Amino acid sequence: MVENKTKATDADVGEFINAVEHPVRKADGQTLRAMMTEVTGEKAVMWGENIVGFGQYQYQYANGDYGDWPRIGFSPRKAKLSLYGLTNAITAPELLAQLGKHKLGKGCLYINKLEDIDLVVLRELMVAAWANAPSRG
Repeated sequence: MVENKTKATDADVGEFINAVEHPVRKADGQTLRAMMTEVTGEKAVMWGENIVGFGQYQYQYANGDYGDWPRIGFSPRKAKLSLYGLTNAITAPELLAQLGKHKLGKGCLYINKLEDIDLVVLRELMVAAWANAPSRG
């Protein structure tokens, strides 16, 4: 059985974001939390030690085991902001083309700072991702 290492915790999201040393990452983390809270209507939850997530869904591994993950989320990492769950919506490719400076990884959207991107487009990405993300019912 595969054990998912990153799970929802009771850690305080505000404390986590306020503890971010880099002032731009901290401010961007506060902005992302507010935006995602507004878009989802959900309370932010810590996943593991450094991911802020909204909602939850269950996925199945190839071996048949299950894991849980936030529907959308972010992490204000040292090098870049990592955003999760925003690249899978049908409209994501056209929105990403309008977003501004970013990179894509396997299931992640990376940006240096919110100042580098169009926040209106980012919000549209969040709305589309939330509407199309699987949910845990």
